[in-house]
Amino acid sequence: MTDNEDDELAWETLDSQTAYECPGFTIENESVVLPGGTETEFDYLSEPAAVVVLPFTTEEEVVVIEEWRQAVKRVNRGLPVGSVESTDGDLATAARRELREETGYTADRVAHLCTVEPANGLADSVHHFFVAYGCTPTDSQQLDFDESIRAKTTTLQELKDDIRTGEVRDGRAVLGVLYHGAFGNDEA
Repeated sequence: MTDNEDDELAWETLDSQTAYECPGFTIENESVVLPGGTETEFDYLSEPAAVVVLPFTTEEEVVVIEEWRQAVKRVNRGLPVGSVESTDGDLATAARRELREETGYTADRVAHLCTVEPANGLADSVHHFFVAYGCTPTDSQQLDFDESIRAKTTTLQELKDDIRTGEVRDGRAVLGVLYHGAFGNDEA
């Protein structure tokens, strides 16, 4: 990516401070000058980079998770997702760790699928998508204190059908499955 600070559309940041902080993310408040010279405030959610894993078992099933999501007050079906930690070393290691922690499955190999900014109008989130191959259950889940997760397997077609009908609404799961279907994985 190129630095766009000199672009005529760029905003100038005068001041920045953390307005709210909790485990997992912060809300940042910035005083900015818009291109036309207007000064205003801008708030956004800031969080660490994350990995999203589309895991395939040795039987070609997809490992999905069912997790309680308090914001929408329901069990959500999706893919293993988690923040990149400083001890991970690289993104592939983070993907392997998140898969193991949330599902108890271990992958023979992982390959990068894509990187996206899912909501860059209101958050600085960056999601690195990986496909995991040859996944087998090898361990028990190692969940964080605030995670309520159940791991299951399904076919890719059933997962696509559930996306089509709206049963699966998690944007990360939808994007990972559709990107994989549209472009495959050249690194596989």
